[in-house]
Amino acid sequence: MQTVDLVIVGGGMVGLGLAAALKNSALSVAVVEGQLPEPALGEAPDNRVSALSLASQHILQGVGAWAGIEGRRLQPYDKMAVWEQDSFGHIDFDAASLRQSALGHIVENRVIQLALLDAILGGSNGASNIQLLTPARAQSLQCGEAGAVLLLDDGRALSAKLVVAADGAHSWVRRQADIPLTSWDYGHHALVATVRTAEPHDGVARQIFTPDGPLAFLPLWQPDLCSIVWSIPAARAEALCDCDEEQFNRQLMAAFDGRLGLCKVEGARSAIPLTARYARDFARERLVLVGDAAHTIHPLAGQGVNLGLLDAAALAEQLLKSQRAGADIGLLANLRGYERWRKSEAARMLAAMEGLKRLFGGSNPLKKLVRGLGLRAVDALTPLKTQVIRAAMGLDGELPALAKGEKI
Repeated sequence: MQTVDLVIVGGGMVGLGLAAALKNSALSVAVVEGQLPEPALGEAPDNRVSALSLASQHILQGVGAWAGIEGRRLQPYDKMAVWEQDSFGHIDFDAASLRQSALGHIVENRVIQLALLDAILGGSNGASNIQLLTPARAQSLQCGEAGAVLLLDDGRALSAKLVVAADGAHSWVRRQADIPLTSWDYGHHALVATVRTAEPHDGVARQIFTPDGPLAFLPLWQPDLCSIVWSIPAARAEALCDCDEEQFNRQLMAAFDGRLGLCKVEGARSAIPLTARYARDFARERLVLVGDAAHTIHPLAGQGVNLGLLDAAALAEQLLKSQRAGADIGLLANLRGYERWRKSEAARMLAAMEGLKRLFGGSNPLKKLVRGLGLRAVDALTPLKTQVIRAAMGLDGELPALAKGEKI
């Protein structure tokens, strides 16, 4: 049996982000992952992309992964346009008003994973304290007073002071620990695809609220290429995935008010069920949850990955603090600070997303009038508008040191 300080189950963006934050520390780390992404990027982008906030950029810079993202492909956006269909309501954001070069960056999830792998394992700067166990999957888990034991499907056994669940929304680790989950179905699917537009996106992220749900056009590295995230009822999402390209293009352009001219879908379309989740406990004795294993939110503000990377940064900070003080990193008493911190942030974000979804749902004329007046008011009130965008960029609030560009 191999003994390490902590095992991270899940080698996605959040799990690898945590491992990278602990690189070259005094903690020994094992990352268990069933399948890593293919290293070669095709000409066409992946459908799954993330809108990385400035806070996430700081985290990725701090762990040495940002250069790997820049060396592959990314698209900064310096403006954001939000409006409601068939309404006078709109709001526009500009990085220049905050004296920033960008509001954020659109990056494929696979690019983020690959850059984090480079930061952990790459070249002479590879981390001696981190080992990647792949392809491997967790098969059984036992947590006791003295530590945790994790058995893998390849026969290996790991003993650790702490097990980190970074294995996504359907977390195996969370289920093994029998941690209750509060969840509700949004009744929508997120249809994701890549589209070619007749007019250039000009580095602007755009989102329209339609009666069916929000539709976002996220700019990619080519001037006429966008990734779309379209939140619509499940039946319509499935129909749009199955219809021919011409019919899809026509419906998409109509839903988007023709803002970028004729849209042509490129590659596959997929629909992802949308469910809000909130684990009752983010920490137990010898066990802690991060990212989607702890919470999932509606994608309308693009904050899911950012919230997960903040979890990783906050947990790394807490673990290093305990280790340097000579404390046991797996004791629940030493994980309480992380749990309180991240539970409150996740609850706040869940409430905000639910409020926005309800506010912009439906086409009642009076409700549309209120929404239109509200959007125009926020757009006109510079202090409030600044507060909204600073929060979205991760510039305000109780942030981990890495998110502020500081070392841990």
